[in-house]
Amino acid sequence: MLSNVKKVVLAYSGGLDTSVILKWLQDEYDCEVVTFTADLGQDDEIEPARDKAKMLGVQEIFIEDLREEFVRDYVFPMFRANALYEGTYLLGTSIARPLIAKRQIEIARQTGADAVAHGATGKGNDQVRFELGYYGLAPDIRVISPWREWDLNSREALIAYAERNQIPVPQDKRGEAPFSTDANLLHISAEGKVLEDPAMPAPEYVFSRTVNPESAPSEGVEVEISFENGDPVSVDGETLSPAALLTKLNQMAGEHGIGRLDIVENRFVGMKSRGVYETPGGTVLLAAHRAIESITLDRGAAHLKDELMPKYAELIYNGLWFAPERKMLQAAIDDSQCNVCGSVRLKLYKGNITTLGRESGNSLYSEAHVTFEEDEVYNQKDAEGFIKLNALRLRLAAKKIGGI
Repeated sequence: MLSNVKKVVLAYSGGLDTSVILKWLQDEYDCEVVTFTADLGQDDEIEPARDKAKMLGVQEIFIEDLREEFVRDYVFPMFRANALYEGTYLLGTSIARPLIAKRQIEIARQTGADAVAHGATGKGNDQVRFELGYYGLAPDIRVISPWREWDLNSREALIAYAERNQIPVPQDKRGEAPFSTDANLLHISAEGKVLEDPAMPAPEYVFSRTVNPESAPSEGVEVEISFENGDPVSVDGETLSPAALLTKLNQMAGEHGIGRLDIVENRFVGMKSRGVYETPGGTVLLAAHRAIESITLDRGAAHLKDELMPKYAELIYNGLWFAPERKMLQAAIDDSQCNVCGSVRLKLYKGNITTLGRESGNSLYSEAHVTFEEDEVYNQKDAEGFIKLNALRLRLAAKKIGGI
């Protein structure tokens, strides 16, 4: 254990695990604990965390609504890249961790704390994400990770510790949890227990933000999303703040069963993990953003972005948001978005998204060039030289070594 810790800032949800951690820090480190609870749109009541922290003797309690900052400064920049980890995952958990880590470090500086702590386990990605964030912002900060130190390695042990220390245990925590969840305004994830066998389908009760596509309305809904410099700014003509816009899309898409994902992913720590994700609004935003880019991005820029995207997504997944290479890629991505402006019309229907149309004052689409009718701007004979020059190396090789 670290010695001589005087004050620690704990990322605190108010739930069983972090309440036990709070008390454990007080007992094991004999230090003052500052709690930080972030509202990132997780749909849970977070104010009770204040009462529980007070009950446990905490003097400095921070509860902050970070939804706008989360979407504006983290979600939207990531979506400019069309980021997907391993081709499918929209990085809902990953993108929330750097903001939490940043605020913990800021609060540590504000309160004079010399350490920070989190409730991530020693098996998962989040311990890496939190701690790379801490060290990237405060290289000399001391980090406490209770799950790597204590011997409370079962739910029964946590409950017993809570009861010995008069920490209230919700009734639903006394039984075996069917799965664990993490939520914010972008997504909700479910992992573990009933989901650990990747051969078995996820029970319907796992899903909370989307209706079953089979039970979605028999008539779809159309939605128009407008973009400025690569970021969505309005839905159906209504200008909205980043958090309000994502909230609206979550509601619309969730009602039509959009955004469910069941994957087995490769964790940074080396093991494979089955995760069930719901990202309704984000799934719509990805489709809309790619649609507006299709008419506003030059081919070379678009293809280069697609080549960079897997690396960018991996950096976020692995917790390297504050790393110089992520910032380098972000600068290139952001530069590509200067002309990504316009509107996209989509139809949401029973889990599916159909693009109905896209338009932009910066559109590179030229109907005069692409038309199948007679035109006056394109000389079809030019294609002959283009093809022969591209075929030159193939023809020379075929003459030298023979054809197929």
